[in-house]
Amino acid sequence: MPYKKKQSTILTKCRERAMNLQVIHPNLDLGNGLTMKTYQAAIDTHQANLDNYNRAISTITELALSFEESDKMLRDINERMLLGVGAVYGKDSKEYGTAGGKRKSEVVQARSRARSNPTAQKSTVPTKA
Repeated sequence: MPYKKKQSTILTKCRERAMNLQVIHPNLDLGNGLTMKTYQAAIDTHQANLDNYNRAISTITELALSFEESDKMLRDINERMLLGVGAVYGKDSKEYGTAGGKRKSEVVQARSRARSNPTAQKSTVPTKA
């Protein structure tokens, strides 16, 4: 379940434009704060933000995979604990029921009630005569 890292097409475009503007003049100043230094600083800031974002995505992906693995392991241990109680005390014991299992006698009773009373399953809607 890896998350997708971002790429920035505008960053690529800006780096290329910055190289082309350097050819015009290394310290180009177009007025109103439009200088090569401010342009390069904005590019560098965006690159740093992108790098931080992608590092965070890598960390989140790693944590998500670790959590899924831990979740599977805990589910397995949980199931094995219940099976262990069933093996030691029996699946019809009060301990098995206390551990969260469905006692065998409770399951059998539910089945036998349904079989012994077949009319309980049918709908008793009165019909018009």
